[in-house]
Amino acid sequence: MVNPTKDGILASRYIMHPHLINGLKYDLRVYVAVTSYCPLKVYLYNDGLVRFATELYTVDPKTINQKFVHLTNFSINKKNANKFVRNDDNSDSDEEPNSSKWDFK
Repeated sequence: MVNPTKDGILASRYIMHPHLINGLKYDLRVYVAVTSYCPLKVYLYNDGLVRFATELYTVDPKTINQKFVHLTNFSINKKNANKFVRNDDNSDSDEEPNSSKWDFK
């Protein structure tokens, strides 16, 4: 039996057919500040990040352990030397649309 105060709990469900951009899994990092719960006051920061996996997504069970297909974590995907594309933060760059991390407003 799991004791939540001792062992902790992780509640998650894998989405088999996630929304993709250019065939890649991604996540959105949106920043908010909650300054009050009663009344509820939430401030949304205008800037955020889109982080991408660096290998094309597939539901093939053989790829379940391939972290570059299923995970979007920047610190993991930057180690994929063949596919990771650094965003040089220059909005005029030709590489930005293909980079592995996007800024958004």
